[in-house]
Amino acid sequence: MSGNCRHPRARNVWQVGNLPRAPLACRFGRLGRILWIVAGAVPAVDAMLTVTVAVVIAVTVVPTGAVVASDPALPQQRASLLLVRGADGTDEFGRMFDEWTALWTAAADRGDVAVRPIGFGTSSDVRPLDELRQAIVDETDGTERPLWIVLIGHGTYDGRAAKFNLAGPDITAKQLAAWLVPVGRPLAVIDCTSSSSPFIDRLSQPGRVVITATRDGREVNFARFGGHLAKAIGDPAADLDKDGQVSLLEAFLTASRQTQAAYRALRQLPTEHALLDDNGDGRGVREDFFEGLRPVQTAETGLSLDGHRAHQWHVIPSDEERRFPSELRTRRDELELEIARLRGRKTNLDEETYYAELERHLVALAELYEQADIPAPAPKHQIPER
Repeated sequence: MSGNCRHPRARNVWQVGNLPRAPLACRFGRLGRILWIVAGAVPAVDAMLTVTVAVVIAVTVVPTGAVVASDPALPQQRASLLLVRGADGTDEFGRMFDEWTALWTAAADRGDVAVRPIGFGTSSDVRPLDELRQAIVDETDGTERPLWIVLIGHGTYDGRAAKFNLAGPDITAKQLAAWLVPVGRPLAVIDCTSSSSPFIDRLSQPGRVVITATRDGREVNFARFGGHLAKAIGDPAADLDKDGQVSLLEAFLTASRQTQAAYRALRQLPTEHALLDDNGDGRGVREDFFEGLRPVQTAETGLSLDGHRAHQWHVIPSDEERRFPSELRTRRDELELEIARLRGRKTNLDEETYYAELERHLVALAELYEQADIPAPAPKHQIPER
C-alpha cells in the first residue's frame, strides 16, 4: 500500500488484484475506500467489476439525506480499558511492567479511552481479584462502547488450569470467562503473559477479540510480547495500511514479528508465539498466517480467518473515525465483516452469485458513507494521474 496517500479508513482489505489502489483511493476520496474494497474482493479488473464499480459510483454521487457527522468536541461513547497489573515477581519485572502500563495509559489518553487501573497497589484494603471482579460488574452496562481488558504480568499453567498471577489470589481463565458472561459490549481481552493460550479456549466466542502471548499453555518462560504490543498500539509505524490509525490486528502483527525478531537477534529459539482469535472458533492464528495484512491461510473450521474484527478496533482512532456518526458505526462494521465473510465463501459460490452479493454489500456501504457525509482527508502528496 502506498505510503504517499492516507486514504480514508482503508481497512479490511485482504487481496488487491491488479487495481491501481492508492491512486484510486486518493483521487476519489470516500469512493476510493469503496473501490479499494472492490479491489480486495475480485481477482482482477474485469467486466463484472466495471458494472459493480459503476453502480457504487452512481449510488455515491446521488444526493441523500445526510446525517451530521459526530463533532469531536461533543461527548462520545468512550471506550473503557481495564488495565490489570499482576504480581511483579522481581524489581526487574516491576520496572518492565511500569513501562508497559505507562505506554497503554498514554495511548488510551490520546484516544480518549477511560482507563481503570487494577492491581497497582492504590488500595491495600481491596484485593486485585476483587478489584477486577467489581470493575467488570461496573462495565456491564449494555452499551455498544468497546471494552478492553489488558493483563500485564506473569501466567502459569499446571496442565489443567491457566492462571493470571495477581498479588493475592490468582484468577483462572475459567473464572474470568464466568465473570464476562453478562458483558454484552464489544470486548477485547489481551493476556500478555506466559502460559496464556488456554484463555482463548475459555473466552473465545463470536463478537470477541482474544489475544494471548503464547500458543500453548506449556510455553512457560517469561513472555516479551506484551512489551512490543504496548509500544505498537500507539506507534504510527505500526499503521500498516496507512489509514491514520493503528488497529489491534496491526499492533498484534507488528508486536508478534518484533518478538520473533528479538529471539533471532539473540540467536535463541522462540519460547512464545502469540495468538489472535476473533472469529469465535477458539483456535487462534499466529502472525505467520499473514503476509502484511493479508491472510495466506484458511480457517480449518470453515469460518472466515481471524483478523477482520480485530482490524476494526483502535485505541487511538483517526480524525475521520472520531467524526463518523456513532449511530452508523455498528452497521458499517458489520457490512465490512459481511464482505470479508463473503470473500471467504467465494470458492463455494458461482461467479454470478458472488458478484451479485458483493454488489449488494458495496452499494449498502456506499450509501452508508454518503449518509455519514464525512469529507475525505487531502492526500499528503500529489498522486500522479494514470
